[in-house]
Amino acid sequence: MRKLLFQNLLRRTLTQAAPQPSQTALAELGERLKVTTRRRLGRSLSIREVDAGSCNGCELEIHALNNAYYDVERFGIRFVASPRHADVLLVTGPVTANMREALQRTYNATPDPKWVVAVGDCGRDGGVFCGSYACVGGVGEVIPVDLHIDGCPPTPEQLLEGLLALLAMQ
Repeated sequence: MRKLLFQNLLRRTLTQAAPQPSQTALAELGERLKVTTRRRLGRSLSIREVDAGSCNGCELEIHALNNAYYDVERFGIRFVASPRHADVLLVTGPVTANMREALQRTYNATPDPKWVVAVGDCGRDGGVFCGSYACVGGVGEVIPVDLHIDGCPPTPEQLLEGLLALLAMQ
């Protein structure tokens, strides 16, 4: 056992570091999103994030959008605490039986025009939780969905590209 421990201490790491996202590409994507948002809405884009029963992988990536590196508020995107102030519902995870009514109420409380974005593979069709007795299915089973952002979980860049695509298609 001691021999194995010393071998592991002296051996190099077998994993590789993740590639760094391009700062210029991120700035360019953000500026395109800002211009599109201002053109479509005439103001900042307000997002209400709803966790409908996920594993929190997608939430970690969504919360990364607010960190110092991505800082989406500089592009005119803000997260709001109430669905009454939201333009977009960003829904993560499969919809659990316990969250079905809450998600419907949140959707009904959001003023028109509103958009719904299902985030991650679970938001699309239930993902690995599909078929569970506690899972209703994907977000589209409960409320109408305008856009799906695939990934398990999607990266912050994919989330920004999805929001840009949502605004461009409307």
